[in-house]
Amino acid sequence: MPTAHDLSMLDGDELSSRLGESRRELFNLRFQLATGQLDNPSRISQVKREVARMLTVLRAREILEAEGAYVAPTAAEHEAARAKLEAEDAEREEKAALRQAAAEAEAAADDGHDHDHLDDDEEDEA
Repeated sequence: MPTAHDLSMLDGDELSSRLGESRRELFNLRFQLATGQLDNPSRISQVKREVARMLTVLRAREILEAEGAYVAPTAAEHEAARAKLEAEDAEREEKAALRQAAAEAEAAADDGHDHDHLDDDEEDEA
């Protein structure tokens, strides 16, 4: 989960685009919850916190700019923060893919188990 410090090192455009992505993800998670397809309910809380952190950083930046005290991060700080956040995103996506694969494997195993059970019932009737 990105920290406020990491987010503050991003430029305004990148932070705004990440905010939009997080809001879309939150919408999709809520939709999945409503339709009963949500695999990881705790992700909703995580994304809500990410959105709140981004809004807080944007608001703090807005206040500092109005006071004339905002100092933009250096290029090195910006790149380091971007790399760290991209690594966290990749790790989260990898974990989600592993969870999805495990859920699919479990579903396939359950389907195979149900068919075996039906075959046993058919043998008992014969």
